[in-house]
Amino acid sequence: MFTRYEGVAWEERFLPRLTRKQVKELPKEHALVILPIGAVEQHGDHLPVMTDALIGEATLTDALEKIDPAEQIWLIPPIAYGKSNEHLGIPGTISLSASTLAGIVSDIAYSLKASGFRRLLLFNTHGGNTDLLNVVAREIRIATGMMVFSLSPASLGVAADLLPPEELEFGIHGGDYETSIVMYLKPGWVQEHCRVREMPAMNRYRFLTLEKAIRFAWKMEDVSRSGILGDATRATAEKGRIIQERASDLMAKAFVEISRFEIKQLLEETSAGAAMG
Repeated sequence: MFTRYEGVAWEERFLPRLTRKQVKELPKEHALVILPIGAVEQHGDHLPVMTDALIGEATLTDALEKIDPAEQIWLIPPIAYGKSNEHLGIPGTISLSASTLAGIVSDIAYSLKASGFRRLLLFNTHGGNTDLLNVVAREIRIATGMMVFSLSPASLGVAADLLPPEELEFGIHGGDYETSIVMYLKPGWVQEHCRVREMPAMNRYRFLTLEKAIRFAWKMEDVSRSGILGDATRATAEKGRIIQERASDLMAKAFVEISRFEIKQLLEETSAGAAMG
């Protein structure tokens, strides 16, 4: 029996299961369409190359189950591949160019606009996509008038009390955070005996960082021998469970807020404040 498309996220809220008539008749004023975007790339010797895409699909599956059925929040098929050229040449990595990914996301947005949708969320679970998707989101906004939102679950800080400071700063790829989640979601996909710890030698620098203050262009082989950044040896499935529960709780609330957001209210509130002043 084929069981892939089941459950709230992948059946009840899965937009492509509808007919064209059903899509046409959907109330679209506050309808939010979620486009998951991940990556297929090396994550060291212990994690599957599908780690980013897996985490994204799992988080959405949990989050969408926590939303009132009356909310018009819809999921479309994920883009499993991302801009992963920082890992290109390392076995298992499949990368799209920046122009290809930007074109795919833009074409999907234009198609949704043509069907009457006004709100799109780019749900991203790969750090290498982030800067590009922020640019694409604004381009879509300008070209179509759609409201376009970008969200990365890892940016929510749900593991701040679970990880040590060094891991929070440098554990950005295949470390404690991601390994814990995969151990919880798919324990059989983790090669336990291959878990390692590797941190970049960045503590000597005051201003330079990998992803924060002053950034520099890097590829994985510049900063890691093992293909990871972080301490995978500290990971536990229980930690992964806590992270996923917290993330999905926040996601469910965020999706509803996004669907109700009206950008024109920003000017109305600004004008009201100016008048009062």
